[in-house]
Amino acid sequence: MTLTIHEAAPLPEPDTVGVRATARIAATARDGATRLTTLDGDGPFELRRLRPRGGEARVIIVGAMSAPLGGDRLRIEATAGHGAALHISSATATLALKGATTEPATYDVALTAGEGAQLHWSPEPLISAAGSDLRQTLTVDLASTARLVLREEQALGRAGEPPGRLTTRLTVRRGGRTLLNQQAEYGPGAAGWDGPAVLSHYRATGQLLVVDPTFVNNPAVSLLLADPSESGQAVLAPLAGPAVLITAVAQDGLRLRRLLDRAYGAASGLRGRRA
Repeated sequence: MTLTIHEAAPLPEPDTVGVRATARIAATARDGATRLTTLDGDGPFELRRLRPRGGEARVIIVGAMSAPLGGDRLRIEATAGHGAALHISSATATLALKGATTEPATYDVALTAGEGAQLHWSPEPLISAAGSDLRQTLTVDLASTARLVLREEQALGRAGEPPGRLTTRLTVRRGGRTLLNQQAEYGPGAAGWDGPAVLSHYRATGQLLVVDPTFVNNPAVSLLLADPSESGQAVLAPLAGPAVLITAVAQDGLRLRRLLDRAYGAASGLRGRRA
């Protein structure tokens, strides 16, 4: 009888390329004010408290390192509890860059707002640099009486360079029912992204979603706006929900922001407020 011993094949090395990080924010209403009960930064996310404004708790996200790079897995979770008011912004633009791997980076944001809560998500733009590949998702769950102002802006490429590959998905649920579910793809390999049906010659795009129960009795009306220099345009479209979605395209980020601000000011019942 011959006993043959085979050496076990070595286990594959764990995938350590890229950063894995999750940041968490939670706000609770207490004694007539909103208090931050969780402020847990991680990886490239440094979270800082700002001075409260009108009973609203404010948090700014400060980038602690270059991210997202290829292979990174990043996530932010933010919750405004029952009756809380929470505003989240960022100090600088998010720059998606090519990393040491061909794997795409992922950047997931999950927002939750309870009954009577107010949640503002208004970070600086996302810039898709040449050679990068980023998959971004933004998922929002709202109670039926919650209010939301959500702004997102994307710049496709830095000045004088082509864009990277960018895939974004926005899903919003209100009272357990889907209010909005959309996906967009831009850059190399994305079908028709620079054609007349999508961006044409524009290289900045963004949207601003406002969900507010007051739209039930004071609905907004559809509106088309154009930049005075004809370097961008925006459309304001009422949604069932009640909500308003403002979508804009422009030659650059500055013109894009101006268009979004104009359209936001023109929304019924929201004139004079700024996201």
